[in-house]
Amino acid sequence: MKKNTFYILIGCIALALLALFIYSIETRLIPLWIEPVAFVTGILIVYTARKSVTDLIEDERSAKITENAVVRTFQVFWVVFCAFSIGAVMDLLYLPQFSRERFLGRPPGILTIRMMGYFQLGLLCLMIFLYVGFRMYYARKYGDWETDEE
Repeated sequence: MKKNTFYILIGCIALALLALFIYSIETRLIPLWIEPVAFVTGILIVYTARKSVTDLIEDERSAKITENAVVRTFQVFWVVFCAFSIGAVMDLLYLPQFSRERFLGRPPGILTIRMMGYFQLGLLCLMIFLYVGFRMYYARKYGDWETDEE
């Protein structure tokens, strides 16, 4: 298994754990002990898959690719995450501009607090896929996939 495939597997496991978490909270049918069991199972799957990764050679080029991918991932992710969080907080703190007689309650917002939390958890899981995308871009840019045979 290649490194990028391994990272995509980690992202899929994180999304599956997130879906299980949301499902267990929304339906209240799954007992609370299922979450830790699913988390430990996910960790064991990642540990087992890590042993089958074949291209673990660390040289200066792969360190440069990893460094650039991490920096770009954080730069893009934090801009998106902060923009979403600021927008969600502004929606939660919305104050209507009309008189109190016509207004009996808070108008429905775009996101509830629960949905905002779910969306932020989803963004955290999708950050893994963003990292894989940047890793593939920089690997292609710096020639990590080229063969060095002469």
